[in-house]
Amino acid sequence: MSDGGDGTARPARLILASASPRRRELLAGLGVPFEVVVAEVTEHEESSTDPRVMVAHNAALKADWVAARHPDAIVLGADTTVFLDGHALNKPRDAADARAMLRRLSGRTHTVFTGLAVRRAKDGLRIDEGVTSEVTFRVLDEPTIETYLARVPTLDKAGGYGIQDHGELIVAGYRGSFTNIVGLPVETTKQILTRCGLLA
Repeated sequence: MSDGGDGTARPARLILASASPRRRELLAGLGVPFEVVVAEVTEHEESSTDPRVMVAHNAALKADWVAARHPDAIVLGADTTVFLDGHALNKPRDAADARAMLRRLSGRTHTVFTGLAVRRAKDGLRIDEGVTSEVTFRVLDEPTIETYLARVPTLDKAGGYGIQDHGELIVAGYRGSFTNIVGLPVETTKQILTRCGLLA
């Protein structure tokens, strides 16, 4: 808490360093007021990089950039990727790339990694966490892939899909945090924000 100028305690300010509408919705569900400031950074997306390292790096990159400009705020950065056969499947370049990703994921189990980074520049607060889930896809035929691509905008989604968007067409099951697969593991985020004093 900080002083509001009239002697009253003012809750710490929370900033989400992400342009993702899904992360915005998930964070809003926790009931903590927050602002959105999109970090102007170039994320590391080399597909052969260890996915844990990649998402941790990108989450920290976003959080650090925003925290440097808003030193009093608690800043939350996050990054998510899909991992299969030793390679990260990041956001598809175009519809053809999304189609190819769905073909690769068909009938297989892949891993979803999210890195979380919390920063507050004024006192050096630094918290880094990683969350892992597994998703098993149905065997997808071409008509199902085309139906999915027609219904769901996939170019802003790692792996070319969103489990929350017509997931019944493509997903057979999952293990771990559902919200992690969507893009922000709410359970871990809640624990972190509680440690920071933003949640009781």
